Amino acid sequence: MAMEAAPEWLEKGDNAWQLAAATLVGLQSVPGLVILYGSVVKKKWAVNSAFMALYAFAAVLVCWCLWAFRMSFGDELLPFVGRPDLAGLDQAGFLSRQGFAGAYPASTLLFFQFVFAAITLILVAGSLLGRMNFRAWMIFVPLWLTFSYTVGAFSFWSPKGFLFKAGVMDFAGGYVIHLSSGVAGFTAAYWVGPRTAKDREAFPPNNILLTLAGAGLLWMGWTGFNGGAPYAANIDASAAVVNTYLCTATSLLVWLLLDSVVFGRPSVISAVQGMITGLVCITPAAGLVQGWAAMLMGALSGSVPWCTMMVLHKRSRLLARVDDTLAVAGSLGGVLTGLLAEPRLAGLFFGDDPRYVGLAYAVKDGRAGAGLGQVGAQLAGIAFIIALNIAVTSAVCLAVRLAVPLRLNEEQLAAGDDSIHGEDAYAVWGDGETYDQSVHGANHHGYRMTANPAASKADEMI
Repeated sequence: MAMEAAPEWLEKGDNAWQLAAATLVGLQSVPGLVILYGSVVKKKWAVNSAFMALYAFAAVLVCWCLWAFRMSFGDELLPFVGRPDLAGLDQAGFLSRQGFAGAYPASTLLFFQFVFAAITLILVAGSLLGRMNFRAWMIFVPLWLTFSYTVGAFSFWSPKGFLFKAGVMDFAGGYVIHLSSGVAGFTAAYWVGPRTAKDREAFPPNNILLTLAGAGLLWMGWTGFNGGAPYAANIDASAAVVNTYLCTATSLLVWLLLDSVVFGRPSVISAVQGMITGLVCITPAAGLVQGWAAMLMGALSGSVPWCTMMVLHKRSRLLARVDDTLAVAGSLGGVLTGLLAEPRLAGLFFGDDPRYVGLAYAVKDGRAGAGLGQVGAQLAGIAFIIALNIAVTSAVCLAVRLAVPLRLNEEQLAAGDDSIHGEDAYAVWGDGETYDQSVHGANHHGYRMTANPAASKADEMI
């Protein structure tokens, strides 16, 4: 039987939007987070940091098509994970049939869900920049994708997952992506260890303008992140996009206000932090809440993570080992979803099911029990993700450590990109140095030489 290019079940508008949304999410990673990571770190870590993101994007795609897509959305193997198979490579069969959601082929869903999986690993990398062995990262990515991400995705998003059936609300990845990557990044950073003492004392970005460019791509790409979650070009997608921008802008402004009051001046890096926590916080609720609730979530995502980063991190030895706010913002968003989800909007996304209601609306309608049940489900989802990622990430790190060191050695930590990759991000030479004498010259094979030893020593310490 001949295949039809446009069968009756295919909605061309929905398919076009879903592919566009997936591309926007992909652009958040490549080039978005590649640029952001490469510019927000010290100059000596620019190449390594950007490369960690680029590698993860490519490695996740191959693993996703070979087995991870079906483990996340395929036939049930266990209540929390699907059965791996090679259907993700069957373009003439499985991938050409209608997918488990939306009026378009499974290949569209494979692509859309891939970019979510990829950005999750790249967000984990954000907690490990400037100290993790790149070879260890190459092994970590497929292992963590297989044993952590697929479990979270199947449990929360697959119609067969046990937390999906339990009614936990995660509109677009607050649990599966942001809370998961935050906890995993925190745990992996514990096993890898902190940055060097010198880097902890001062870790200035090497290019603030490029940091803003990467952050801007991240924010604009979130149009597809949350706007694609309804699996259709409908009014819920539009509501999700507007709420995403409202929450993010509010969070950024609140973070800057706190910085201005406490430290006397706002900073670009603070603006980026406030932007990211706002994006993370709204994600589980984007198409489920009213505009005022999105702004309230932004006010909290701009203040609560600010307190954990600016106050608690400086007073806790454990928190001082990492510099990540995703877990805090993700947990906050998950709980606030259970409090503020508007039942009519929830109905657009989940269908006619009275379970999906925020506590605030449930009390108003005389259904406090249903609202408390929803908050309980949200808290149970948080507990599951935290336990899963502490256990699996620790196991993966310990397994990787048997093959290669998790942490760069002291020489590599001091030298950075030159030592690890034999490459520099910028062809900037010291006083008295010429092209032929520098690392970029043809005769020195990656070794920096200079006519000024003092300048060379200072450069190595940057």
